[in-house]
Amino acid sequence: MKYGWEPYLSERDKEHDKLWGKKELYGFGNNPALVLIDIYYSVLGLKREPIFDSMELWPSSTGLEGWAAVDKTAELLAVARENGIPVIHVKGLHTGIRHWGRRRRKMVSMSDEMRLKGTQIVDEVKPLPGELIIEKAAPSAFQGTPLTYQLVSLGVDTVIVAGETTSGCVRASVVDGATHRFRMGVVSECVFDRTEASHYMNLYDMHNKYADVVFLEDAKSYFRNIGSARSKQTVNA
Repeated sequence: MKYGWEPYLSERDKEHDKLWGKKELYGFGNNPALVLIDIYYSVLGLKREPIFDSMELWPSSTGLEGWAAVDKTAELLAVARENGIPVIHVKGLHTGIRHWGRRRRKMVSMSDEMRLKGTQIVDEVKPLPGELIIEKAAPSAFQGTPLTYQLVSLGVDTVIVAGETTSGCVRASVVDGATHRFRMGVVSECVFDRTEASHYMNLYDMHNKYADVVFLEDAKSYFRNIGSARSKQTVNA
């Protein structure tokens, strides 16, 4: 099975991986939640364009790769909602306020309206009424937020993560989630970063230490199986 990180491993790394690398998935539990991390306009851009074009206005942009991951995340989100999986949206506190971009040096600044738009979760995965939105002031979705308490109150044992960046807020959240003894899952097509190397090597590292990195279709099947099992329990109750 190819995850995408293979080209970034040296020959020594590959030999080491044969001895130390993960041989089987840790596995997920019966009560998952989907946590979407930092999927707002200032890390994607207000329109879909290549990363270097998008960076002209939004230096933190992830470009077309980010938008591709958002589209996959929208698929996963739809399946989660259809099957009664709790969805929690996490975003940075005051997200995007300082994202003035290179154009500031050219004496051209964003309008207040545009800066405000940059702080908003993109329409493709925007929260529905009743879905929890948590703001954070640190990379991890767990640090200094009520996320742990919310998950415990819902009886969640497994956290499936999508969002950005793979090497930053996603990784920090996955490490903290594992520290809190949640089973952690990262959907490979639904996380994104600004550079390919950091994306794939952090996927590799998380997979071998803290989480199961799984493909979108596997995550969707997992949510559907949970939904089906719960429906049967309701019928038999």
